[in-house]
Amino acid sequence: MNEYTYPIIFGVLIGTLARVLMLRTDYRQYPTYLHGKVIHLSLGFIAAALGAVAVPAIMEMEFTAVTFLTVAATQFREVRNMERNTLTEVDEFELVPRGNTYIEGIAISFESRNYLVIMTAFIGTLLYLVFNVYVAFVGAILSLILSKGLMSGSTIKDIVNIENRELHFEGAGLYVDNIYIMNIGLPERQKEILKYGMGFILTPKNINIITTIGNLGQRQAILHDVSVSLGVVRDSGTPALTPLIKRDLDDGRIGIFILPQVRDKQKAMEVIGAVPVLENAIRMPSESKSHSKEKS
Repeated sequence: MNEYTYPIIFGVLIGTLARVLMLRTDYRQYPTYLHGKVIHLSLGFIAAALGAVAVPAIMEMEFTAVTFLTVAATQFREVRNMERNTLTEVDEFELVPRGNTYIEGIAISFESRNYLVIMTAFIGTLLYLVFNVYVAFVGAILSLILSKGLMSGSTIKDIVNIENRELHFEGAGLYVDNIYIMNIGLPERQKEILKYGMGFILTPKNINIITTIGNLGQRQAILHDVSVSLGVVRDSGTPALTPLIKRDLDDGRIGIFILPQVRDKQKAMEVIGAVPVLENAIRMPSESKSHSKEKS
């Protein structure tokens, strides 16, 4: 036992707690029960230990000991690769796949959360050594709040207006409002689609959103989340019963065609609105130099 024992224990505990709070299994069912959680909690404990031990190493002028943080960064990049590979493998067996853009977003988030754990443990241990346990406790709470804030991004409802629209056929063409979805020639299939299907229109709030929601990965994420939350009336080998999203080329609106087992319009709109805006899909055309020249 020495002067660093209790601060390190405090930092490890608060860092591990941060990982517990950031680990959740929701409607997307990932990470899975129970082994997926064990893996991520174990990695969170390791990250917390690294962050806590870094402070005494710096105070003792053992700067070479801090280089192990670079090794940790390499290991956490492997976590990202592991998540990407796992989700890509299982995605082939989904009735409505997540898509590569969604998978990459999930993999990035799991890597970044380990860095947030290191930050939380580092701050907790530093404040404990410099001040006292009470100040460290306050700093740890603020770090936990910051970590929770950083792990939550924008959702679809923040960037678009969501409206329910009835499906209709014009000949063999299926439409949501005036947006063409696909061609269905068989009358039996048309009846099934009108019976089970639902349509929604997403209207972007500005020019940047038009490009963002037009991203194919973002569109696939919407279809996947809706199908997971509300179910989907389809099976393998039924291409006509595949949920689809199409774009209005004139104004950038998005038409959504889904076949949920739970046919609740309000709940469907809530699920669509809760879909995360994928970081890899975000575009900011209004920030380009050409737009700046036009304004000037």
